[in-house]
Amino acid sequence: MSAKTLMVQGCTSDAGKSALVTALCRVLRRRGLKVAPFKPQNMALNSAVTADGGEIGRAQAVQARACGLDPHTDMNPVLLKPNSDVGAQVIVHGRAVGNFDAVAYHELKPRLMAAVLESHRRLREGHDAIIVEGAGSPAEINLREHDIANMGFAEAADCPVILVADIDRGGVFAHLVGTLELLSPSEQARVKGFVINRFRGDIALLKPGLDWLEQRTGKPVLGVLPYLHGLYLEAEDGLATRAAGNWSEEKFRVAVPLLPRLSNHTDFDPLRHHPGVALRFVAEGESIPAADLIVLPGSKNVRADLDWLRANGWEDAIRRHLRFGGKVVGICGGFQMLGRALHDPLGIEGPAGSSTGLGWLEMETELRPEKQLRRVEGRLALDNAPVAGYEIHAGVSAGPALDSPAVRLEGRDDGALSADGRVLGTYLHGLFDLPQACDALLRWAGLKEAAAPDYAALCEEGIDRLADAAEEYLDWKKLEEVLGWRGCV
Repeated sequence: MSAKTLMVQGCTSDAGKSALVTALCRVLRRRGLKVAPFKPQNMALNSAVTADGGEIGRAQAVQARACGLDPHTDMNPVLLKPNSDVGAQVIVHGRAVGNFDAVAYHELKPRLMAAVLESHRRLREGHDAIIVEGAGSPAEINLREHDIANMGFAEAADCPVILVADIDRGGVFAHLVGTLELLSPSEQARVKGFVINRFRGDIALLKPGLDWLEQRTGKPVLGVLPYLHGLYLEAEDGLATRAAGNWSEEKFRVAVPLLPRLSNHTDFDPLRHHPGVALRFVAEGESIPAADLIVLPGSKNVRADLDWLRANGWEDAIRRHLRFGGKVVGICGGFQMLGRALHDPLGIEGPAGSSTGLGWLEMETELRPEKQLRRVEGRLALDNAPVAGYEIHAGVSAGPALDSPAVRLEGRDDGALSADGRVLGTYLHGLFDLPQACDALLRWAGLKEAAAPDYAALCEEGIDRLADAAEEYLDWKKLEEVLGWRGCV
């Protein structure tokens, strides 16, 4: 078996590439095809642990779910996790290979292309179709040399491309025509059609523009997807930083510092969708609000983000919060911050050295080269509630605080619960995903009527809504014709 490959590229970041790939994956699965997602290169701090014990971008894990598959490192062979304004940790086939600045990474790309094509070849051998997601825009002139993320991959893999643009931003025709004009002749020929995303209004008013676009470019419009109000899909990287107007004393208030290198923010999505909870990410320069629960999130550079936390007044705010009976949760890097000290002798996340922690848990953490990557299940110390999540961390923690674990896993314990019962820390991402765990944590923090939504069902509903829209609004006959996939879609 050798799968057919289709690539979705976008005119801009957040044009809808991830959503369209997710939709196509679910539709093709509904039609009986063995389909897999693929993204050659991803840059995101929102990652997932795979079935083979590696790390990939969160969007590809969502797309794997749309295909009915466990996520695998071949679905995202190169992942960049920024740890400063000028550098990132580079992960290849699920494993970190080092920290690189932009120039050094550019020089590395020819070697990475081999890894990308190797993963694509393996996926093709076991599937009927591969749906590929590009990154950013293919028309970034400064990034075209040695490109592995967009047209560089499409040319190497010899696959057709669909170009998607977001009409809700405005300028959709300029985006599509301009992007096409900046491609080489062979790349232009590879673009088989356009998809316009997030349209709201009367399609009849758009039709003259669609006709002009097809005449101007010679490329068909393959569909106009509607703006789906209230759609939930786990985000690849960006996050909503406000409480969406629901921050009030009538709701249970959860405050989260918006760390500069905050990672795995999907940890908070079950709280964002909880009807009794108001969640607020507090950015630099904003006053820290009174809250019922403070959660310190994960971080890609824990010592630097701890410095940011202190500079923005969070240490004093947490001290007051605890004094007045509030509760604190630390997840992964946030858990490490709660200890007595953080040591990075090898400079894993930044300059080598040590930092004094916040000191609410009797433990210290040392960062080590080998990252811990696990998917786990267990039970919370609180109410013995079931919990399921994943670990992605370089730190190893030790100290008396760990004698009172927050979570009991198969064969080992994780995290810590302070002696006074007010501070809880854990390495588990996905802490709030299961309704039972979410309810137990919120009851511990003070919410009496804790009734968490079914987060897994919410994720499935979002994928199905995307697929339903793709079924209805894409021209599937035209897709078959331009792709040469007769009888496949």
